Amino acid sequence: MSANSQTVTQLRKEIMSILPQLRGFARFLTGEVSSADDLVQETVLRALAALEQFQPGTNLRAWLYTIARNLFYETARRRRRERDVMSDYAASPDLARADAPASRGDDLRDLDEVIWRLTPRLREALLLVGVQEMTYAEAAEVCGVSVGTLKARVSRARAQIMAMVASAPDGTPPPDPGGQD
Repeated sequence: MSANSQTVTQLRKEIMSILPQLRGFARFLTGEVSSADDLVQETVLRALAALEQFQPGTNLRAWLYTIARNLFYETARRRRRERDVMSDYAASPDLARADAPASRGDDLRDLDEVIWRLTPRLREALLLVGVQEMTYAEAAEVCGVSVGTLKARVSRARAQIMAMVASAPDGTPPPDPGGQD
């Protein structure tokens, strides 16, 4: 076995070990188990097809998360264009989730609903740092932004969650004074 084929075999094993974390990230991006599974599958297919582009010694997890994130946004843009062309403005799962009444019986479910009311960029930043335990630098690399921008997003996400939890029972998110993120 050549050194190159050993490297490819090792990378494939490492990809397999990251799949549970990648699936969790995909679940937060999509909000649906089946869509998350589809996103992970497509991410792995793209990663394997582009394995020669991976730079050994860099962060494989960040590379996979970046592929998944880009694929998610690419798919979302495509769907948005399709809806515009077809003039089909059916409610998206995110909108349905935001309109659903909050359940006060289960704190975890309440927190989940509040997190889903964040903008996708704030939710993504909070997920990468808070749940996936990435460093700010790793998460910034995945999102394609500076570390300062990512820190600001995490800070705004935390502040909005605190405000929503402390606000009226409907949990309507406060306006974001910090920008469009």
